[in-house]
Amino acid sequence: MTYLIRRDPFAEFASFSRALDRTFGVTAARSNGEGKLTFPVEVSETADAVTVKASLPGVTSEDVDISFEDQVLTIKGEKKHEEAEETPNYYRKEIRYGAFARSIALPTDVKSEKAAAEFSDGVLTVTLPKAEVAKPKTIKITPASRN
Repeated sequence: MTYLIRRDPFAEFASFSRALDRTFGVTAARSNGEGKLTFPVEVSETADAVTVKASLPGVTSEDVDISFEDQVLTIKGEKKHEEAEETPNYYRKEIRYGAFARSIALPTDVKSEKAAAEFSDGVLTVTLPKAEVAKPKTIKITPASRN
């Protein structure tokens, strides 16, 4: 008996794309496979500080917790769903609600006790000053004296 098996060549690309997304942390407020939502971040560094920006639309500052341990910044919280008196008939429902969390390993040593957080227009900005050992040092060159 002969069997005909349909093969979808694009199915392999979809799983490869998901694997790349997981590898590079590319997310857009979707489930991270553990039942929690995740969100996009930007991590930047200057000579004096490391800055982490997190996009958290629809979340209030009271719903966010920030912690720092072993050079890892963790942002977690919950995006709450407002219950309507009457349940609407959805045609499309793409907005996710529930718990979210993200841990970011920082690229350098920071002074966590001097960290500052600001929340404005759905964007959380956490600024962590660099530790003295992590700041670049400059060494001045003095001309050699000739005898």
